[in-house]
Amino acid sequence: MANRLAEETSPYLLQHKDNPVDWYPWGEEAFEKARAEDKPVLLSVGYSACHWCHVMERESFENEETARLMNEGFVNIKVDREERPDVDSIYMAATQAMTRHGGWPMTVFMTPDGAPFYAGTYFPPVPSRGMPAFGQVLQSLSDAYTNRRDEVLKSAEGVREYLQAANNASIPRTGLSEGLLDDAANALLGQLDDRFGGFGGAPKFPQAMNLEVLLRHHARTGDRAALSGLELTLRSMANGGIYDGLGGGFARYSVDEYWLVPHFEKMLYDNALLARLYLEAYEATGDAFYRRVATETLDYLLRDMTGPEGGFYSAEDADSEGEEGKFYVWTPAEIEAALDPEEARLALRYWDVTEGGNFEGKNILNVARPPEVVAREFGLSIEELAGSIQGIRAKLYEVREGRVRPGRDDKVLAAWNGLALRAFALAARVLPEREDYLEAARNNAAFLIGRMKEDGRLHRSFKDGRARFNGYLEDYACVADGLVSLYEATFERRWIEEARALADAMLELFWDADRGAFYDTPSDHEELVTRPRDVYDSAAPSGNSVAVEVLLRLSIVLEREDYRERAGAVLEDLSGGMAQIPGAFGRLLSALDLYLSQPYEVAIVGEPGAPETRALAEAAFSGYRPNKVVVGAPEGDEAAVALIPLLAERPTRGGKATAYVCVNHACQMPTTDPEEVKRQLGVS
Repeated sequence: MANRLAEETSPYLLQHKDNPVDWYPWGEEAFEKARAEDKPVLLSVGYSACHWCHVMERESFENEETARLMNEGFVNIKVDREERPDVDSIYMAATQAMTRHGGWPMTVFMTPDGAPFYAGTYFPPVPSRGMPAFGQVLQSLSDAYTNRRDEVLKSAEGVREYLQAANNASIPRTGLSEGLLDDAANALLGQLDDRFGGFGGAPKFPQAMNLEVLLRHHARTGDRAALSGLELTLRSMANGGIYDGLGGGFARYSVDEYWLVPHFEKMLYDNALLARLYLEAYEATGDAFYRRVATETLDYLLRDMTGPEGGFYSAEDADSEGEEGKFYVWTPAEIEAALDPEEARLALRYWDVTEGGNFEGKNILNVARPPEVVAREFGLSIEELAGSIQGIRAKLYEVREGRVRPGRDDKVLAAWNGLALRAFALAARVLPEREDYLEAARNNAAFLIGRMKEDGRLHRSFKDGRARFNGYLEDYACVADGLVSLYEATFERRWIEEARALADAMLELFWDADRGAFYDTPSDHEELVTRPRDVYDSAAPSGNSVAVEVLLRLSIVLEREDYRERAGAVLEDLSGGMAQIPGAFGRLLSALDLYLSQPYEVAIVGEPGAPETRALAEAAFSGYRPNKVVVGAPEGDEAAVALIPLLAERPTRGGKATAYVCVNHACQMPTTDPEEVKRQLGVS
């Protein structure tokens, strides 16, 4: 018989609906039961693409005896961390404070009022590697709550006080200056692996936002080391097993330092951030390699991760048929069966496929040697090799499509969709021939506004026709940020109006005037053990950082000084953090770069869809100038001028589409020539 999770929409929660555990979703019903029965609460937090979450379910939550211990001693709550980042953030902070490490599945034991007193991550079914068996933990904590209640409550109160104090703590401020940016970039360069790229050792994460700091540093200072470190990393990742060389898209991280063996799950946020980074690397260098990786990644999202209404799905699992990575790995015999003999010989060499394998006796495809070397071995030019590999890739992809695919988490999350929206909107300008990218961006924005926004408020999650949960700061910020980029890609006024509305709602719901800071939850959100305020950029950017950046972008477009003042207050407040631990503030450092810059203001007057207007807009995106805004409207569009002061008093020249390139409203000569636009922006 299914438990209460059967009524949920989260694929992760639905995976547990047939467990013998009497699971509750997060909500007052569970806590009321805990109070009424005087039981502690067991909170289990995970997500659908989490390998060890699946392992703990098989070992413990499907076990009748373990379920009996859980049901008799606790009220059990299951949470999808992606739907409830507030719950995840609070209790992960508690877990890290109590154990000095964290991760998922996260297992937290707490009082009926939500105060944690014991926590951990994965617990095995039998004692292993110094960890107690999960059953032992359950029995011990149930006994402690029954017979040593005072100790438990004292521990819980101590953790509650820690969480509240940590939430209000701040690092002493330092000045906002280009020196801070330079020091941060140099600190990141000092952590760069100069052999394989990336930061630190195994496990190694892509860290797209910190790589963007290096790209911006190069653009600002001309520092070649920053660009070299970025390029080494981008090439190493795309040639490694972390990148899906057949279907496109990146896995979440590599378990080794050289990007070979991934943790095979694919997350929307990683691929949105990395697609944009590779596009920007292409803008900065003109290297078609980065363009190819960006388009393959975006094509993966279009093909495999897009819903019928335009929303982007959240993730694909690491496992299929109960085995991690099974969908992605190959034997030489499988490749030889799929290809002609000469093609197979080339494929085996190009992707380093051997009888011994590189992953549990099979092979993760990776480009282990320079293509130039392989081309010489086979008597091919680089162009001929690329053409052959393209055809081989298509054949292997078709064979792989016949396999059982990993599970897909098909809920739509507003924040992650905002990240993807920005990537597709940028791609529509950088690669104007890809009209499908612009269509995808428009469809996504229409879905987010039409299906996930209600009475001026965003919802967090959408699945099976239901939009659910309060939107968080990151949802408002990321969607607004994506809408600004879509406006720049289309000059359709609707999108900048929607972005402004979300920014105003964001300030109303999340800004705390006394603290001078954003919180993650809206002011009318349910009361939790503390009101979360997560300022660190980790695998995905914090809502705080994106809020600062989008307020700065809108402050330029709309001439809203109040937006700039709020953004500046946050940057001042977190200046010490950026100085001391720059690796935790990658997106905020990019926002600081914009704040301190003299951004280009590009105003284009002409019919948005006309070829001459599009040519001017494409010129504005033909090189890497991250600190710019691009606005446009037909001549005489009074509504656009009223909304966007940068368009005021901007006539066309000779009836042709005309571009004005300005800094602080001081403009260079208006031009109808795309090449002159490039020259004025310094990207020709």
